[in-house]
Amino acid sequence: MTPVELSRTVLHAVRRAVDEGELSVAVPEKVKVGPPGPGGRGDYATNVALQLARPAGRPPRQVAEVLRSYLAGAEGVRDVAVTGPGFLNISLALDAGAELVRKILRDGARYGHSDALAGQVLALRVPYEVRAEVVADALGRIIASQGGRVEVLRGSRSGARGEVPHGEPVDLRPVPAPQDPASLGPDAARWALLYPAPHDRPRIGAEHLVQRESNPLFRVRYAHARTRALGRNAADLGFGAEPGPGPGGDALVALLADHPRILAASAAHRAPDRLARHLVTVADAVLALLPGVLPRGDEKPSAAHRARLALAEVAGTVLAGGLSLLGIDAPDHL
Repeated sequence: MTPVELSRTVLHAVRRAVDEGELSVAVPEKVKVGPPGPGGRGDYATNVALQLARPAGRPPRQVAEVLRSYLAGAEGVRDVAVTGPGFLNISLALDAGAELVRKILRDGARYGHSDALAGQVLALRVPYEVRAEVVADALGRIIASQGGRVEVLRGSRSGARGEVPHGEPVDLRPVPAPQDPASLGPDAARWALLYPAPHDRPRIGAEHLVQRESNPLFRVRYAHARTRALGRNAADLGFGAEPGPGPGGDALVALLADHPRILAASAAHRAPDRLARHLVTVADAVLALLPGVLPRGDEKPSAAHRARLALAEVAGTVLAGGLSLLGIDAPDHL
């Protein structure tokens, strides 16, 4: 279960409590879930009970107890506890990792895509500068992944070419590149321009080409290539990937579950750098998982090996899909 899906589950619990007459409140449009804070427990936590307490005219803990009874029986939820002044702490079912792996296998490179921005057109006014052009191109891909569309107007505010499609255009003016990045090649050049935050000056140097752990782009592409190599090696050993309970790699599972939110935030905030940094974090978690994927020595392939292989393979899918949205190739061999 992803954070987005869990948020919908919590909202459904609120609606049920209202429909049953246990709470008299307006159902919010959305509910935030996130990692538990200090003193919390489980996989996720939400403060929705604290938000609803005043309109409900009841103490937050009472509201939380009402919602807990509806959440506890929801599909994919193993346990719900109330902590502090009324935080709901949610533990997911033990096979939540396997459910997520199956979902990514079904969605493939489109995992995390949505129609949240369907019908929306964003006009971007872009100066004649290489970094702004690359950021606009990446934003076009990311916003399209959420169902929206970008139209680019090039030039200054007074001399922009093209008609404004919907409303006043947004000026896209990241700090320009200090020099032409073409010498890095297309992939490294795009990464050098997209990875820093828009207000940071990009560094255009050979550090983007070195095949070392110090190079974030290398780590992302290497992690992807290793997941593909694992599949080939497992086939040579006579077994394949199979989602199952307890695949391990809890940090990686959490990061993959968060991928849809990252895509949505990257689109909403016009920030492809958020996606780039997320891919680096996913890659680091993948690399930590790799040593336990294949059997060692005389060890026979087990269900745990198959589950970890499935997790590694879908992580590779997410890395490849994310790089594609940035306009960067993800080779299977590196």
